[in-house]
Amino acid sequence: MNWENETGTFALGDFAVEKGGVIREASLAWQRFGTLNDKRDNLILYPSSYSARLADMSWLIGPEGILDPTRWCIIAVGMFSNGESSGAAETPDYPALVTVADNVRAQKRLVTEMCGVDKLAAVYGFSMGGMQAYHWAALYPEMVKRAFVVCGSARTADHNKVFLSGLLRTLEAAPEHTGNGRFSSEPVLALKAFGHIYAAWGLSQDFYRAGLYKSALGAPDLETFVRTNWAERFSQCRAANLYAQALAWFHGDISGNTLYNGDLTQALQSIKAQMLLMPSETDLYFRVADNAAELPHLATGTLRSIPSVWGHRAGNPSANPADAAFLKARVADLLLG
Repeated sequence: MNWENETGTFALGDFAVEKGGVIREASLAWQRFGTLNDKRDNLILYPSSYSARLADMSWLIGPEGILDPTRWCIIAVGMFSNGESSGAAETPDYPALVTVADNVRAQKRLVTEMCGVDKLAAVYGFSMGGMQAYHWAALYPEMVKRAFVVCGSARTADHNKVFLSGLLRTLEAAPEHTGNGRFSSEPVLALKAFGHIYAAWGLSQDFYRAGLYKSALGAPDLETFVRTNWAERFSQCRAANLYAQALAWFHGDISGNTLYNGDLTQALQSIKAQMLLMPSETDLYFRVADNAAELPHLATGTLRSIPSVWGHRAGNPSANPADAAFLKARVADLLLG
C-alpha cells in the first residue's frame, strides 16, 4: 500500500531564541508521511531524538507500524543541530543555548504556517523527542489533543545531568575545542570517547549480561559492537551539534520559561492533552520514577512502562520486535480510543 511521502525544509528567517541570540536564516528539516484530511485534524507531529536524522525515524511509520500514515498525516521534524535543521556546526554566531522550548516554538510555526493546522491530533516523541512532546503539551495546551512521551521526562533529572556533564566535559577536553562548544576541526578522539561513554548508558546492564549485542544485533564480540554501533556512529556527527543538543537536553524543563517561572507542578497541571508516558523499566536516563512523580499532577495521564532489558533503546526498538509491539499496542489504544 502506498501513501504520500515528501521531504523539505521550512524557512524560519532569523529566529530569536529564549536565552538570547538569533539563529540566522534558520530552517527546520521535515518529512511528511500520509495526507492531511479536509478537516485538518489528523496531524501527528514527530520530533527527532538526540542526534537523530529523518532517515533514522521512519522505521516506525507504516500501515502495520506504530504510526499509520494511511490514517494519520505524520510530520517528522529534525531538532536544531540534528545535522539537517539549522545547527551549531553549520550556522555562524549560533546562540550559546538553544532550548527544547525553542525547538517547539519553531515547530509551532511549521505546523500553523506550513500546514495550516491549529490543533494536533498528537505529538509522538522518543527521548529528546519525548521531551519536545512534553513541552508541546505544556506550552500550547489548547493545541495538543494527545502526547506520547517515550523514554522522556518533563524536566531533566539530576542523575541524567551528571551523564550529560560527562559528555560535555569530554568534548571540551579536546584540543580542537575553542570554547563555548565550538571546534577548530572535528575532534576525532573525543568523538570516539563520546561514543564509548554513550554505549554504557544507552543499553542496560541486563542487555549486556544477556549478550544481546551478539544474539539480537549480530555483533561478533563486545569490542566490535561498541565500535560499530556507538563510536563510529557518533564520529559521523559534528561535535558542535552534539554539544548544542546535549546542552538543550541538560536544560530541559517544561516550566523553565516565563509562562511557569520554574513551577513544574503548575506546568504539569496546565496540560490538557491526554498524556501517555512510556518509560523503559531499565532506562538509565529517564527513570520510571521520574514519570511516576509527574503523573499525579496530570489531568489525564497514564503511565505504561516498557517491560524490557534494552534500556533506553527500548523506546526506539527498530531491531527489537517485542518492544515495538508494546509501543504499537499502547499508541493504538490512545489514538483509536
